[in-house]
Amino acid sequence: MGEHNVDEALDDRKLRAYMKALLDDLRALEYMLDHDLIESGVRRIGAEQEMFLIDQSLHPAPVGREVLERAGDERLTTEIARFNLEANLTPRLLGGRCFREMEQELEEVLRLTREAARTCGADVLLAGILPTLETSDLTLRNMTQSPRYAELNRALLRMRGGSFAIHIKGLDELQMKHDNFMMEGCNTSFQIHLQVSPKEFVPLYNMAQAITAPVLAAAVNSPLLLGHRLWQETRLALFQHSADDRSFAHQARSQPTRVGFGEGWMKHSVLEMFREQIARFRVIILGETDDDPFARLKRGEAPRLSALRLHNGTIWPWNRPCYGISEGRAHLRIENRALPSGPTVLDELANAAFFLGLMTSLPEAYGEIDRLMSFDDAKANFFAAARFGLNAQFVWTNGRSYPAATLILDELLPLARQGLEKSGVEAEDIDRYLGVIEERVESGRTGANWMLRSLAAMKDQGTRDIRHRALTKTMLWRQQTGEPVHLWPVIETNEAQDWHHSYRTVGQFMSTDLFTIQPDDLIDLAANMMDWRHIRHVPVENEEGKLVGLLSHRALLRRLAQGQSGGEHAEPIAVRSIMKTNPVTATPQTPTLEAIALMRRHRVGCLPVVDKENLVGIVTAQDFLEISARLFEEHLRPEEKQTAYALAASSDGNGD
Repeated sequence: MGEHNVDEALDDRKLRAYMKALLDDLRALEYMLDHDLIESGVRRIGAEQEMFLIDQSLHPAPVGREVLERAGDERLTTEIARFNLEANLTPRLLGGRCFREMEQELEEVLRLTREAARTCGADVLLAGILPTLETSDLTLRNMTQSPRYAELNRALLRMRGGSFAIHIKGLDELQMKHDNFMMEGCNTSFQIHLQVSPKEFVPLYNMAQAITAPVLAAAVNSPLLLGHRLWQETRLALFQHSADDRSFAHQARSQPTRVGFGEGWMKHSVLEMFREQIARFRVIILGETDDDPFARLKRGEAPRLSALRLHNGTIWPWNRPCYGISEGRAHLRIENRALPSGPTVLDELANAAFFLGLMTSLPEAYGEIDRLMSFDDAKANFFAAARFGLNAQFVWTNGRSYPAATLILDELLPLARQGLEKSGVEAEDIDRYLGVIEERVESGRTGANWMLRSLAAMKDQGTRDIRHRALTKTMLWRQQTGEPVHLWPVIETNEAQDWHHSYRTVGQFMSTDLFTIQPDDLIDLAANMMDWRHIRHVPVENEEGKLVGLLSHRALLRRLAQGQSGGEHAEPIAVRSIMKTNPVTATPQTPTLEAIALMRRHRVGCLPVVDKENLVGIVTAQDFLEISARLFEEHLRPEEKQTAYALAASSDGNGD
């Protein structure tokens, strides 16, 4: 869990005092390592489960605080977004029935959370990225009220010098700017912790770096972001962009990001990474510091190292070193942050068993991984897994190249089994969890693959929002059955009884595939575009993508009729001379009935949709015909039928 008690007043005096405490903590850790004061010979495992809260329309439900209060479970805590929560599971020794016990505990926590959520009209969903998320969900009003999150948001924006830039290419391309840290609220993960001895930390950390790629390739579950099909595990690219505090100058000299894979193998000690964090990344939030850590050591107590832990919590490598205290003893952990939440609890525990089995067996089977593989290959493998999942190609030990599925099935799964057997995990559980990985890889059916195949099978049925809600609804149902994702059938139809939830706001069904013109373009171009595309309205935008006018089919016909007398030598006419300036517009958040009322009141046949002056879509009277037809089928009340009749009457295309 992150520290929430932070100091919002970051002045120079406090910053210097905090930096002194941070350096004192680092020296204390060095002393503890030199004098064997950190627990050794114990392998504990733990996990953090992040989750989405969704409402009855399957969109984000910003009720985290309310659910937390009603659940009353100390294992639950907030996340940055009000529609996210996090559960911290009980640490347990690696061996015996540890995975089965962790699965049962997680199911229990989710049941309690779901019961509390339902009293708030919400439910719980495990997903790397929620398919129904919209940009309008990612505003500061949906940020959890916490000094930590508020200060993180302020500090990152201040250091960056402006908005966060998101640019991710996949099957589609997403390029946008966002003016706050809330894009991070799109991501939820299942984070695995492994306690290790100080003397084995370096080789095991390097091993974690190497094996994260194949484990991730088998676990990908986040192919969609804001309606775009991007990477198989889009979370990785999004988190790096959404927490990027680098100014333009820092980017120009390739300063490392706070979220990343790292720049090289660890060589000597865990201290390397903590020193690197202090040297490279400025302190962005302050918190309460302990008394002198050396005074605690003299009293025979384990120091909390609060300053070091808080700073470490503002830097997010995909494998992160962690210092903690358990039952009065200090320990070190490796936290794997790369794996997504979902698709089911069983799938998550299978991913954990695969990762931890490899962490146990590969040091003996391979030796030191940095002698067998270049760091560049490990890093390239990681991003290949994120982009392509099981279709990735890996460069493995001694430069050998493997398809991801072949490497996993032929080499890594048998080694993971050996590692779990060596750790004393019960044979039945080894078969249960590694069997899920084996069947998932053999079938190629990861969570990401299931989502993309389902979208392809649904093709153009209904709106994009309807298709994404169909995904989310099925995920929620299948998840609660506990059936692992490789057994989920592809969705082929998106018909749903609650289709009307997808037509509540303009942004849910507006057309975003726009054909536009600029003010100085010829009206002949506009006329041809209307003819080619069978459209009656063309938005006019400037070079910055801001709406400056609207050209209607009727206005064009009138002007062309007036120009007949000019003959073939008539002067070319620019769009600006006949376009309608200051057209009536809507925003993506405009309620549908309000949009209909706008069109009727102003007698127009379409509404350009703008967001912060930028043109983002368009809705026309024709777009409402499907809604009207369905509304009649739903036995409307008299006043609602009257609205629908009026809409149908206004859909004859006569409006400008």
